[in-house]
Amino acid sequence: MPVEFAGGAPAPVTYAKAIIMPYISDTPETPYYAVIFTSVNADTDHTEHQKMTLRMLELASAYDGYLGIEPARNPDGSGVAVSYWRDLETIQQWARDPEHLIAKEKGRTAWYDHYMIRIAKVERAYGRPDE
Repeated sequence: MPVEFAGGAPAPVTYAKAIIMPYISDTPETPYYAVIFTSVNADTDHTEHQKMTLRMLELASAYDGYLGIEPARNPDGSGVAVSYWRDLETIQQWARDPEHLIAKEKGRTAWYDHYMIRIAKVERAYGRPDE
């Protein structure tokens, strides 16, 4: 059964061992927050990691303050995912989610050689939105 994401966004698809998000997040007027997760994959089998990523997307999208995610991963295993959130309180709730805690531990111990998390307040956003 397909996963439904916030805002009616299409579910991600797996192609060539990469998870592809088929959209740019539809964020509200500023301000809101961005959690920027930069990582380098460890040299290991990422089958479980890919499944866990889909589960985390499903869980995150159930949070009232979740606004969307825009991930990208290079063939060398380096990548970045920016998730958008209405407020810091929702980010803190997500950080304490029991299943997310398990995924973070697995990431630290098995899936990533390096990672950084940065949280920023989005004060301005502009571009060419889809219509």
